[in-house]
Amino acid sequence: MSCDYSVWHTNTPLTSVEAGRLHARLCEGDTSGVAAHPGIAAFYAELTAKHPEIDDLPEDQVDDAELCPWSIAFDQSDGHIIMCCVWSKADYVGSLVSSLATKHGLAFYDPQSERVVYPGIAQEAPRPWWKVW
Repeated sequence: MSCDYSVWHTNTPLTSVEAGRLHARLCEGDTSGVAAHPGIAAFYAELTAKHPEIDDLPEDQVDDAELCPWSIAFDQSDGHIIMCCVWSKADYVGSLVSSLATKHGLAFYDPQSERVVYPGIAQEAPRPWWKVW
């Protein structure tokens, strides 16, 4: 089991409900809801410079969660990236990915809390914990 996070670019901001639907479509391979954006490549380059993708590591380093917190290879297009990390690194990865998404002008979606964050846009109130589970 892993913890997932997504970053993407859409032409207009989405509500948390719409973002959840987009995330589900992206997981099924439907990228029609995202738009190509140079921030995706810049985000990917900065993230993987710090934590290489799991498929780019020698076999003896794959289990080093400090180096590579990923549980599987990224799913990506020119408009999105979905990253799955090991649970022990979920908080760290969530903070890192959220920060880099903001830096590169991308939306950050956390499917565990069903919350989307857009840089420079006031956010919806987080869902109460009893409604998340």
